[in-house]
Amino acid sequence: MSTPARPKLNVAILLGSASDLPIAKKAADTLDQLGLGHETAVASAHRTPERVRAFIHKAEEAGAEVFIAMAGMAAALPGVVAAETLRPVIGVPISGGALGGADALYSIAQMPPGIPVATVAVDGGVNAAVLAAHVLGVKYPEVRAALAAWRQAQAQKVAEAHRAAGLSGLI
Repeated sequence: MSTPARPKLNVAILLGSASDLPIAKKAADTLDQLGLGHETAVASAHRTPERVRAFIHKAEEAGAEVFIAMAGMAAALPGVVAAETLRPVIGVPISGGALGGADALYSIAQMPPGIPVATVAVDGGVNAAVLAAHVLGVKYPEVRAALAAWRQAQAQKVAEAHRAAGLSGLI
């Protein structure tokens, strides 16, 4: 059985606000490191639902197989994305407001039955990108290989920091 050809666009990232761009950049940088194509858009579930819907459908047509939706406070965006697609959705709660992102975390984690959204840490753009790679790696061996190499590089950074600090020689 042959491996399917991977489209150029793998992950679509939606932000509820332009203020979420620094977290989206971390996700995008990680996707770049893993060799995954991505597109990012700002569209509000409350203010521009037609933009959200249009982006989802155009991203699907272009080949996107995973969506990352970032939002703060009420965090409706990940649920709206999940309602519009049958593809996996990863919600990233964004810190802000008096609750520091806890409100967004609870909003995303408590989607109604039948509208699943995977939830990562508050401001967890990197984790969202890595989880997207895990999802895509099930289908594409080259993504699995890139993810394994990326994780090895992360482990190497920890080992180098340990050595540079002159810590225990037991490991």
